[in-house]
Amino acid sequence: MSPSQPITSPRSIIPGSGSPPTPTAWQSAFSSALPYEEFLKEYATAENKKKWEAARSHVSLNSDHQRVLEGFVRRMPVMVLTGAWCGDCASQCPIFKHFSDATSCIDLRFLDRDAQPEIAAHLTVCGGQRVPVAIFFSEDFFPIVTHGDRTLSAYRMAIAEHAGSSCSTGIIQPSEEALQSVVSDWLDVFERVQLILRLSGRLRKIHND
Repeated sequence: MSPSQPITSPRSIIPGSGSPPTPTAWQSAFSSALPYEEFLKEYATAENKKKWEAARSHVSLNSDHQRVLEGFVRRMPVMVLTGAWCGDCASQCPIFKHFSDATSCIDLRFLDRDAQPEIAAHLTVCGGQRVPVAIFFSEDFFPIVTHGDRTLSAYRMAIAEHAGSSCSTGIIQPSEEALQSVVSDWLDVFERVQLILRLSGRLRKIHND
């Protein structure tokens, strides 16, 4: 059999492998997701909003963060599976908002965890439905990576503090040093995806660059 021919033998099919969402399905989910303010207006209680906005006010981008974000050139849709009630979401999602405010290349949307279960089922962490989980797309909605529910720095802090809760309350704000570590962790993820998009042979051909 020629290497270019598809393998059609039933033996080549892994039972239960299923079918992931198509780019069209991902784009549909993204279109139904909401920008930051609209998401909070739709899903957050007054107490939820207070926590999210408190976290947002504590986040700041330093000059290195700004420089990285200003260097983005590819459109990068980012959809965050989240819950307005979740403390981990309240402390991290405002970071993404700061990133998107710093560059027009980041097209940021938020999808409530329970709004589209068929999509949420593809965004699990260790087999569980954790939030926040961010999924990054190319401009034509091919998935690049998913990342969540906490960054490496956040998990290290959780282990060090022997945190027993599966989800932070969002009431107590992290120290400035801890917050900056999480901001930098997330920016590394965003930058990595941007570089994947920038160096993609397929996209370079489309953009002639």
